[in-house]
Amino acid sequence: MPGLKDVKNKIQGVKKTSQITKAMNMVASAKLRGAQDKMERFRPYSQKFAAAMSNLSGGMDAGNLPLMEVRSVQAVEIVVVTSDRGLCGSFNSNIISTAEKLMRKYEAEGKKVSIVCIGKKAHQYFRKTGKVRVSFTDIMGTFQMFNAREISMDIAENFMVGESDEVRLVYGKFHSIAVQRPEVEELLPIKPLESEEGTTAEITGAYTYEPEPAEIMEVLLPLYMNVQVYHAMLEVGASEHAARMTAMDNATNACKDMIHDLTQLYNKARQAAITSDLMDIVGGAEALKG
Repeated sequence: MPGLKDVKNKIQGVKKTSQITKAMNMVASAKLRGAQDKMERFRPYSQKFAAAMSNLSGGMDAGNLPLMEVRSVQAVEIVVVTSDRGLCGSFNSNIISTAEKLMRKYEAEGKKVSIVCIGKKAHQYFRKTGKVRVSFTDIMGTFQMFNAREISMDIAENFMVGESDEVRLVYGKFHSIAVQRPEVEELLPIKPLESEEGTTAEITGAYTYEPEPAEIMEVLLPLYMNVQVYHAMLEVGASEHAARMTAMDNATNACKDMIHDLTQLYNKARQAAITSDLMDIVGGAEALKG
């Protein structure tokens, strides 16, 4: 049985750890409110932008628009969005695992795969594969739209010069405080949404575009990519804080359980020490009587 001093030191250490995890939980909770509000306010804009793009691109010949060019897929680029920091449970590892499975799938089909890492955790994992084309680290804590613009321009240029034929976006989508799941979306080529067969399109009125839709699309396509990348970064930002809040709450509860077990162990060791001292006293008294 460990000594009283060792057990007491362990209890003090676990109590200090519990204070740290509780403080981190409170910080993550405060940051989550801002990140979640920002993400939820951007979601309607992203959805309306996608609806407008669908309306514009319906029935359009995409041959003259480089970002909508569909070609034989020989090279695939995977954009992986994670956080810069850890201590958020399995959030980052789930995203990385999804991206890795996608990478293995394309490699098994004989396609060349390159990776764009957004966030330090993705870079730290995939750099050892030798497939990372470019990384954007230390931006997930303070990213703005211009960061998403820089990233999407790099991805679009690589696509237009023919280095990639298809681009997939992998990120963690925020469903609730307790649920954040990896999501895979096709980023390039941008494809028009088609109505399903057998469904009647809702009549919303005819739109007259000035200038022509093709000219508008040339301007909107890069903006659409900016919106998609920024939306993914917002989702990851909110999901990171939610996952960290849950992980730190679980860690605090685990500390409480450890303190309870160590306190019981301390009491047993203390009782054993007292019993041993009493037996020595009684034994000495009996020896004196003898």
